[in-house]
Amino acid sequence: MSEDEKIKQAVKSAYGTLATSRTIPLEQGCCGPATNDKLLRYGYTQEELGSLPESVVTMSDGCGNPTGLGMIREGETVVDLGSGGGIDVFLASRKVGPRGRVIGVDMTPEMIQKARDNARKADLANVEFRAGEIEDLPLEDGSADVIISNCVICLSPDKGRVFREMFRVLRPGGRLAIADEVAVRPFTKEERENPAMWCSCVTGAITEKEYASALTGAGFKDVYVKQLRPSGDMNPAVFSAFVSATKP
Repeated sequence: MSEDEKIKQAVKSAYGTLATSRTIPLEQGCCGPATNDKLLRYGYTQEELGSLPESVVTMSDGCGNPTGLGMIREGETVVDLGSGGGIDVFLASRKVGPRGRVIGVDMTPEMIQKARDNARKADLANVEFRAGEIEDLPLEDGSADVIISNCVICLSPDKGRVFREMFRVLRPGGRLAIADEVAVRPFTKEERENPAMWCSCVTGAITEKEYASALTGAGFKDVYVKQLRPSGDMNPAVFSAFVSATKP
């Protein structure tokens, strides 16, 4: 098994455990359960959290609120990469309205099941969840207006492929609205091969320069990276950021 596959399997196992038990062994290094204070600090509003079923809120992990960037419009199709329990899908569904559509993609079967259960409980007709990897999206070319993601791209071992898939799936003029961890410095080969640190959204992160270069290389324009909180919020080697870009 390649190093990339080892990392991917570690991430899948860790987040599968998170979906079923809301706890992950400390040696795997992942985030703990969401709290109201944590989500408020990450940019969600009390009104947004209060509008969601408790099962959605408690299943939420991330580093920001990609639906709060003001890039989602009524009637659009939005895709959420690594949708987890569905918090950002459900919030985006309100913004696109009944004429719009929101598709969540996640590679963890346990997360997909949780999200589908939550959607049924919330009686949301304009959302769906698809099983798939963000490096190989189960979506047609030019089928989305906006792609959002919340602290997931840093978990991918092949970010260049993720960005190319994003470009493929977006329509011309389509936008990215991403919350992600960004590295303060490049990590060593040894650090990057540590599954526990990768699963904790640390050593899989790339630097701001690498992020911008990779998005530009995939064809995006107007790439913008904005730091949300100082490094050290999760780990001194990374900081949380919003990343936006446009497909020409």
